[in-house]
Amino acid sequence: MRSIIRKTFLALGILITVHSAATHTPTNTHTHQEIPVYAKWGKLAIKETQSKYPNANIIDYLHEGRESKEDSTIEKFKLWLKDGNNEFGVLVRIKYTTKTEKLVSIEFQEVSR
Repeated sequence: MRSIIRKTFLALGILITVHSAATHTPTNTHTHQEIPVYAKWGKLAIKETQSKYPNANIIDYLHEGRESKEDSTIEKFKLWLKDGNNEFGVLVRIKYTTKTEKLVSIEFQEVSR
């Protein structure tokens, strides 16, 4: 009788171990960050600013927001540049058609602190 009880407990232990191992889902500790919707336009703002100011280094970048009017959207960025000892900001306004995301215009405005 003891042999049967021992075998039963052994079988239950194996069954519980196998079941818990099969249903264990590992936890992923890496967080998944979503790409912001303005990222595409931010890359364009950086690229066009580098073209316009080839001797300057972009040292900071800020997405200032989005403005939607009728069927167009304007993405607003502020880039901070350094050219030698001179530091200055450049406001970049990228206007595009909201539905098609077709570029309409890019405007630059230099600003001081």
